[in-house]
Amino acid sequence: MKQFNIAIIGQGRSGRDIHGLHLKKDTERFRVVAVVEKLEKRMNRAAEEYGCDVYDDYTKLFERNDIDLVVNSSPSHLHYAITKDLLSHGLNVLCEKPCVPTVEEFDDLCATAKENGCHFLVFQQSRFANYFLKVKEVIASGVLGRIVHVGIQFNGFARRWDWQCCLDFNGGNLANTGPHPVDQALNILDAYDKELEIFCKMDRCNTFGNAEDYVKLIVTAPDRPLIDLDISSCDAYPSYTYKVEGTNGTLKGSMAHIDWKYFKPEEAPEQKLIRTPLYVDEAQMPAYCGEKLTWYEESWDGDPQAPFIAAVQTYYDQIYELLLNGREHDIKLFQVRQQLDLIRKCHEMNPQIC
Repeated sequence: MKQFNIAIIGQGRSGRDIHGLHLKKDTERFRVVAVVEKLEKRMNRAAEEYGCDVYDDYTKLFERNDIDLVVNSSPSHLHYAITKDLLSHGLNVLCEKPCVPTVEEFDDLCATAKENGCHFLVFQQSRFANYFLKVKEVIASGVLGRIVHVGIQFNGFARRWDWQCCLDFNGGNLANTGPHPVDQALNILDAYDKELEIFCKMDRCNTFGNAEDYVKLIVTAPDRPLIDLDISSCDAYPSYTYKVEGTNGTLKGSMAHIDWKYFKPEEAPEQKLIRTPLYVDEAQMPAYCGEKLTWYEESWDGDPQAPFIAAVQTYYDQIYELLLNGREHDIKLFQVRQQLDLIRKCHEMNPQIC
């Protein structure tokens, strides 16, 4: 089996605990040959954990000719400059989310990748989470009928005081957590070629920084359902991750358990519009519309730890196929661009968060 050489920039929660954790297990297909980290103890630990070369400056990677892919897990506000430099030197790059803060920067990175014949990827692994795949499977089955409304909540109660709650570091709930549910929402909406209708309200509630930690986002498009997305850090009673309402039933669930309930229209009593007052007997006592539907209920249980691990696995499966056989990755750059444009519009609607 062909093995590809990987360099990781950063050994924080993403570089070490997500990418590094996976790559230490996926050793038949990938080998970490270099790590870039400025903190000395992290750098020394990386040398021991991966058995690789370590550097305190990413430009040292330009002296090598054996790197197949660079994972850019630097702090968010450095993503653009570092990714641009890497692509300009002919290196394939997997950039962590949030990719960059502006569409203009993203377009520049795409152009730079094309000019240099490089692969440019953005780490949106939640598209492959098993709970999300199940939601999409139920929607695609048609049992819920025409989908009218999709509620998504990535909520919890938390106070935050690290660099990721600062706007100058491209922080905030929409940039940090948002790329996961927003990517899922836009994938369900499947209106990548349409103009989106957007409403967004942001607030600062329990953060010690100047970025938002509450986001209410409503997005839709012609002939598409309405998507109602919450990313809140002040919800002590989070109730669901997904709630999908259709003309024939409803789905509701978390990342670990999903239920859906529906009726079959062909089994339902035949009805027709009655414009005159409804009544139930010869005395013409007033009545309300009522009928007996046969409901079908199904459920799904998933390992609450599995969505994240399996999603990362699938993402790297596709990286391997891309590097080995040139198979295009499912996370398309035009899809990421739509997400970044949406995030920009959300900030424009909330000038107090700027």
